[in-house]
Amino acid sequence: MSSPATPVPAPLARQAVLQPGSGFIATFQALWPYLWPPERADLRQRVVAAFVLLVIGRLVLMGVPFTFKWATDALANNPTSLSNWLPFLVGAPLALTVIYGFARVGSAAFVQLRDAIFAPVFMHAVRTLALQTFGHLHHLSLRFHLERKTGGLTRVLERGRNGIEEMVRLGLNQLVPVIIEVTLIITVLLWLFDWRYVVVLVVMVVGYMAYTIKATEWRIAIRAQMNESDTDANAKAIDSLLNYETVKYFGAEARETARYDLSMARYERNSIKAYTSLAWLNFGQAAIFAAGLTISMVMCVRGFQAGTNTVGDFVLINAMLIQLYIPLNFMGTVYREIKQATLDIEQMFSLIGRDPEIQDRPGAPALDVHAGTVTFEDVHFAYVPERPILRGVSFEVPAGKTIAIVGPSGAGKSTISRLLFRFYEPQRGRILIDGQDIAAVQQVSLRSAIGMVPQDTVLFNDTIEYNLRYGRPEATQGEIEEAARLAQIDRFIKSLPEGYQTSVGERGLKLSGGEKQRVAIARTILKGPPVLVLDEATSALDSFTEKEIQDALDRVSEGRTTLVIAHRLSTVVNADEIIVLDKGVIVERGHHRDLLAADGVYAALWNRQRQVDEAKATLQRATQEEGESVRVSLTQ
Repeated sequence: MSSPATPVPAPLARQAVLQPGSGFIATFQALWPYLWPPERADLRQRVVAAFVLLVIGRLVLMGVPFTFKWATDALANNPTSLSNWLPFLVGAPLALTVIYGFARVGSAAFVQLRDAIFAPVFMHAVRTLALQTFGHLHHLSLRFHLERKTGGLTRVLERGRNGIEEMVRLGLNQLVPVIIEVTLIITVLLWLFDWRYVVVLVVMVVGYMAYTIKATEWRIAIRAQMNESDTDANAKAIDSLLNYETVKYFGAEARETARYDLSMARYERNSIKAYTSLAWLNFGQAAIFAAGLTISMVMCVRGFQAGTNTVGDFVLINAMLIQLYIPLNFMGTVYREIKQATLDIEQMFSLIGRDPEIQDRPGAPALDVHAGTVTFEDVHFAYVPERPILRGVSFEVPAGKTIAIVGPSGAGKSTISRLLFRFYEPQRGRILIDGQDIAAVQQVSLRSAIGMVPQDTVLFNDTIEYNLRYGRPEATQGEIEEAARLAQIDRFIKSLPEGYQTSVGERGLKLSGGEKQRVAIARTILKGPPVLVLDEATSALDSFTEKEIQDALDRVSEGRTTLVIAHRLSTVVNADEIIVLDKGVIVERGHHRDLLAADGVYAALWNRQRQVDEAKATLQRATQEEGESVRVSLTQ
């Protein structure tokens, strides 16, 4: 079993605020509290242990060129420099060679041990940040989610997780070891040689890094063009193949091939630039390093000629710098990947740092529902100031009664349900439940008191039981089955081979529209809210299914304060009151018969729907009659 989610301490949530473009240092500073968590002493100990192992590993690795030097001096019968270090190994090149091999194995062992010890640290950081971001996304407003693509948000989350892994992995395995190794080499050069070697080394490393960064920036732009052209060619290929029949209809095979070739030609040019730029990067790096290495070895040769250096010193200089070249050679990749990781982590932090549009007031109490009366008082609302949606809407839904909101498209019907759930807040006016302003109570208590059956029910890609239990996770199996029975879906579920454990597929696509609506009704019954909102819950169903679903909804509504937002007027004829909205204003209100008698907006909507229904019925009868006549003629 996976371990339970770790609560994210509030101080960490505030430290996660980071502005885009802050850079590597600022990003790492924001990331550090997650790598050094105050509440986890065991992880902090692992950080210390990993750093100690990193230093020891580099010291052992630095012993590799030294054993090479000592073995060389021993083979050259030059014990002078060796006797000062290991007098008992004078003239023992075989033993020194074995030590050389052990030093290489030991350095690799320390690297692997360090990675194993540090892995829980950065994976905890990945999990904590991902958890914090995911939880925060659910706290952001509906407006934010409507303006952003869900796929884009999940990509930000995914890239942020990968970015943390890349930054830590590359920093721990490449960047920090290079810094430590350069420091150790400088120390050795000052100790065994002189300051001139240090100057050559520093100039070489600085020049190498400057050239690498500059060339990598150049290559990033070229690779972006190459990737763009590759994407464009791939998109054209897919588009053409998906429209295979259309291509055939118009005899456009040659045109499509030429169109694809234009994209591939652009990809070819950009790919050549990418490979050429890589060649220049590698050549420049090799030239700078070779220059530094050559100068250092020339100075060592002159020292040998002057009698101040040995052959082993010459080998030592060469081995140390060649050993340094291997990690330096990856600096272009490290720079590019860390830069990309920094951007990805910044995007994740920018989500965490975004404040929700709708927030509970400090010390807000929980909503106390004793009857369930819902009141709208002079509510004004607009998604954007230039386009008002509701203009002074006032009405009351008495406890246990059913009020229907109808009107033409764009009248503001669904906006009322969004305001009641406090997905948005009105610019003016108040919404009350049992006399309590919903803006002054806790959102979680408000939403727990309201049940929703929407027009388009979207289910989780899980079992039927999971989707039913979403209404009340702690419900017993008996309560779940009773809710399914009341929603008239229990027989259908029992007829399935896997019963309540049947998977509904992504967005519930394995179920029909009516079956999904019954699941939505059942989980609302299981929730047992005192206030119920039916947002055009049957408008997308056929007439037969609509009648069955409506019967189930009528049973659910009994004894509950119910607000029905209706598109099909036939579903609300028995409502205690019908409110007619038009352009954000209540233009009529009353019972079904009274509104028809008034011959106003409601009557016009009713007559229009009757004409549409009659036309559909006529078309259906004609289709059935035509089918019957065909069958008769075939039998004769």
